[in-house]
Amino acid sequence: MNETGPANAIALLLRLMACLRDRQFGCAWDLQQDFASIAPHTLEEVYEVVDAIERHDLAQLREELGDLLFQVVFHARLGEESGAFDFESIVRDLTAKLIKRHPHVFPAGTLESFGSDSGLAADKVLQAWEQGKAKERRLRAGAASSALDDVPLALPALQRAAKLQRRAALQGFDWADVDGVMAKLDEEVDELKQALQTGEAAEVSEEYGDLLFTMVNLGRHLGLSAEQVLRSANAKFERRFRSMEQRVQQQGQELDDLSLTELEQCWQQAKREERS
Repeated sequence: MNETGPANAIALLLRLMACLRDRQFGCAWDLQQDFASIAPHTLEEVYEVVDAIERHDLAQLREELGDLLFQVVFHARLGEESGAFDFESIVRDLTAKLIKRHPHVFPAGTLESFGSDSGLAADKVLQAWEQGKAKERRLRAGAASSALDDVPLALPALQRAAKLQRRAALQGFDWADVDGVMAKLDEEVDELKQALQTGEAAEVSEEYGDLLFTMVNLGRHLGLSAEQVLRSANAKFERRFRSMEQRVQQQGQELDDLSLTELEQCWQQAKREERS
């Protein structure tokens, strides 16, 4: 049997998955799982893929992508056992959906129609993609549909905020430019200051949330992903803090031995060293 090539590689993986779920000879742990119990592992694998990308570790990325693919295969096997769907139907549905959502690439709605360049710019492609998804949502839900339907609750909060805002923007509910968002940002900062003066915890929480939501909107208007930018900021803080710790420990001290002024001096030194 020739076991090379993508099709045979997938076939081997599907066969392996069937063995793991075999009622007589399979793995006891795999046999206990269902969609809900596997979901946290699926989410974890997504984050590990992103982590490998951010660390520019291509060898690790290869491994993590394999782990993520296994999650898809596992869910497909569970679907097959329940009679709901299988791996082949997942792939066929995905292929059909992608062809449908790329009319500028497949003008006749078939793979065979590929080959005429529409010259559609990237921002217009994204807009057409969102409009196509909106049309599909309306067809599924009928008159009761909303532009905000099917934005997953499980998304990280910053990412979900951006997705909600993009959906609203397609309906015309958006600022015309960055200046409008900056003005709103100033307004939200003032409202948070007022809430802090009252000392009402619920009001402070609400206004802080509004401020974060507006910051996500600002990032969207700047062409930035709040989720990715914050991850980068986290990494930068971690690098500089670890540098502070190292320097102070080399001097035979701990951070909590230092005054706030001394800590600030160490922090500024860490920043200077990183920039140089």
